[in-house]
Amino acid sequence: MEALRQDENKNRYLGHPPLIVQLRPVLDLTDDQLYEFCQINRDLRIERNRQGELIIMPPTGGETSERNAEIIIQLGSWAKRNGEGATFDSSGGFRLNNGAVRSPDAAWVKYSRLNTLTAEERQKFLPLCPEFVIELRSPTDSLSVLREKMQEYIDNGAQLAWLIDPELKHVYVYRPGETAQELEQPEKISGEPLLSGFELDLREIW
Repeated sequence: MEALRQDENKNRYLGHPPLIVQLRPVLDLTDDQLYEFCQINRDLRIERNRQGELIIMPPTGGETSERNAEIIIQLGSWAKRNGEGATFDSSGGFRLNNGAVRSPDAAWVKYSRLNTLTAEERQKFLPLCPEFVIELRSPTDSLSVLREKMQEYIDNGAQLAWLIDPELKHVYVYRPGETAQELEQPEKISGEPLLSGFELDLREIW
């Protein structure tokens, strides 16, 4: 059964799949141990799914990295003007209620929630789900796996989540209690009402 599950996981990805490391029942890393593991492997992007498996992804290619940077620039500039929350890039880890540790390509969290955390909590994986997350699909990402991840964010407290697919020029918009909305080749997308005044210019992404 385990071998079959591994094959199923691999088949859900295109191109070079991430490395999926199964630890249970032999080993179950604590949050602190996982954080330290990530610190000594800083060249890798590491997440943990709700089953406790580690998902180890190599650095992104140049084109994806450039697009990620553009998203962070636009979101960060708006957040500075807005003043109500902080922007996080793909190196930031969030510990969700279901036990997963995720690192979205971009995220935004209200200061009112961040200020309830202790200094120690803010130094490690943040024990919360961001209000807003963005995932940018790279050429090797499975769309179905990413869509599952977006729903996971919503199920764990996100109020808005965008999955951006540059290859198809589609954006999938997720909100609590609603069916995901698929937008075809939009030039801009609004974060209203959650992100007052924020509009992502996708012409810079495509």
